Order: sequence, then C-alpha cells, then structure tokens
Amino acid sequence: MTESKYKRKTANERRKSIMACLKKATDPIKGNDLADEMQVSRQVIVQDISLLKAEGQKIIATSQGYLLLQKAQSHFITKIVACNHTVDETEDELTRIVTCGVTVLNVTVEHPLYGEITRSLMIRNQSDVHIFVKNLEKTGASLLSSLTDGVHLHELEAESSDQIDCAVQALKQAGYLL
Repeated sequence: MTESKYKRKTANERRKSIMACLKKATDPIKGNDLADEMQVSRQVIVQDISLLKAEGQKIIATSQGYLLLQKAQSHFITKIVACNHTVDETEDELTRIVTCGVTVLNVTVEHPLYGEITRSLMIRNQSDVHIFVKNLEKTGASLLSSLTDGVHLHELEAESSDQIDCAVQALKQAGYLL
C-alpha cells in the first residue's frame, strides 16, 4: 500500500469531490455520509457546503440530506398551493400529494417580522413522507407552519397536469386547501 492512498485531500479537492458526489446522486446525501467518505468531520462538510453555496452552487439542505438542484427539465409542471392544517394532519397532507406522483419541492410561510421564509423539502414518495414524519417526531421540532397558525404554501412538481390536478383535488377533499 502506498502512502499517497492515506493522504488527506486538500480543501479544494474535497469540495470538488463533494460536488461530484452530489452531481451523480439522485437522492439527498446525509452530511455524515459525506464526512465519512471524505474522512473529515460533519462540521467540515457543513463549512464546505456553505463555501460551495457562496460560489453559486445550487445545493439545498433537505431533511434527508444535501441535494444539488439540477436545472429543471422543461417537461415538469409546477404549481403553488396554499394549505392549512394541524401538525397531526401533516403526514396525511404529504401522503395525499405524493400518492398522485407529485413532489413537494418546498414549504413557504409569510412571517410578520422576517417576511417570506422558504425551506426545501423534496418529498417525492411515501418513504420520504415517512422519514420526514419520523424526524419531526424524533426532534420535537416545530413545523414552519406553526409560525402562521397552520397556513403555508407548497410548491408542487409533476410530469403532468393530471398529477397536479389529482394532488389539488386530494388536498381539497381533505379540507387542507385555502
């Protein structure tokens, strides 16, 4: 075994490797997994991600990990929906959306002091819903919508308008649409 095999990468090499991992990933990558891969601490990865974002890289932090926003393909349709529901109804809301083949890109609330606050979700399927709800329960964190008495916006994305219509109808049927 050669000594170079154990040589730690420079910061620039590490950031290039992080970008390469994110470019080929189809699902979010956890910071801990990147840290293990790069043989550094998670905090180093957090700093690297911040520097990459400052350079203009379109990296988002989701509840499932880091994801590189690829240029949206023109065949995808997006729609913003206004919703209102309780914390206990969150899983049902998200399940109704993804069951129609629709991705929940983000959540936005209108805060009286900070204005619009948007966070990426990238919830694509039932497994993502399950992970999100488990993280919500595990952390005891509040949803952004708790700042606005349950009122929030979701940006939805799908391959067809029929899928978007299905999700809107499912939300309407549950009484979640404003």
